[in-house]
Amino acid sequence: MYKIYSKKVLNPTVTQMEIEAPHIANKAKAGQFIILRVNESGERIPLTVAGCNKESGTVKIIFQVVGASTELLNHKEEGEYIQDFVGPLGVPTHIEGLKKVAVVGGGVGCAIALPVAQALHNQGTEVHSIVGFRNKDLVILEDDFKACSDKMILMTDDGSYGEKGVVTAPLKELIENGENYDMVITIGPLIMMKFVVATTKPFNIPTTVSMNPIMIDGTGMCGGCRLTVDGETKFACVDGPDFDGFKVDFDEAMKRGAYYKNFERKAHEDTCNLFKKEVE
Repeated sequence: MYKIYSKKVLNPTVTQMEIEAPHIANKAKAGQFIILRVNESGERIPLTVAGCNKESGTVKIIFQVVGASTELLNHKEEGEYIQDFVGPLGVPTHIEGLKKVAVVGGGVGCAIALPVAQALHNQGTEVHSIVGFRNKDLVILEDDFKACSDKMILMTDDGSYGEKGVVTAPLKELIENGENYDMVITIGPLIMMKFVVATTKPFNIPTTVSMNPIMIDGTGMCGGCRLTVDGETKFACVDGPDFDGFKVDFDEAMKRGAYYKNFERKAHEDTCNLFKKEVE
C-alpha cells in the first residue's frame, strides 16, 4: 500500500498528488512513468512521473479525471492509501548535450513536459517553453514553467489568457526569427504533436514526441501500447514513451486511441453514479 502524502486540485478536471514511494523517488528520471492501481480490483493505469522529492521519498503524479480509475483515484484524500505504485518504467528523455531546446506542451500534457523542462534547465540548457490550453480556467503549472524557462509563452485557444492561438504559431515564429534549436520536445494531444512535427520538419529540427497509448502491464507483454514508428511496430512502454516525431504514424495512433473512448466514458459515468448513490 502506498500513502497519499499530499493532494492538490490544479483545475476542475486535473489533480496533483504526491505518493510515498522512496524506491521510485530515488531512481525516476524525466520522461519515465509509473503504473498504479487504486484498489485490489482496479485496472492498471500509467501516469508520468511529474516530479520526485528524494528527501521526503515522494513521487508527484498529475492526472486528468476522464475514466473510472481516475475518478476513483480523485476520490482518495491525503493520508489515504492506493493499492499499487510500480516504477520507474520506460526510457528517460534523452537530454544530454542539448544546448537550446523548445519544450512544447498542451493541456494536461504540460504535466509531462514540466519535469523535462526542469531537467534541461538544471543541466544548463537554454529552455524555451510554449504551453497551450483551451481557456484560462484550464491553465496549470504556469509558475513552474516560468521558473525553469529562459523564455515562456502561454497560449489559449480562446484568448482568455496569455496569447490567443495554437502552440505551433509561436514555435514557427521563433524558428523563422532565427532561434536555432538543437531539439524540440513536444508532449500533449496526438493532434497537437502531429502539427508540431509538421512545423519543425521543414526546418529539419529533431523533434521528440511523448506517446501515451492504452497500456496495461508496462513491460511490453500485452501489446496494447503498440505504435508504428518508421514502418516498424514499437511499444511505448519499453521502447518509449519518447520517439522521433518524424517517424511516428500519428494517424494510426489516433485511430487506435479512439477505440475505447465510448467504454471509457461509460465506465466514468457508472463510477460517478456509484459515488452519488453512496452519498444519497
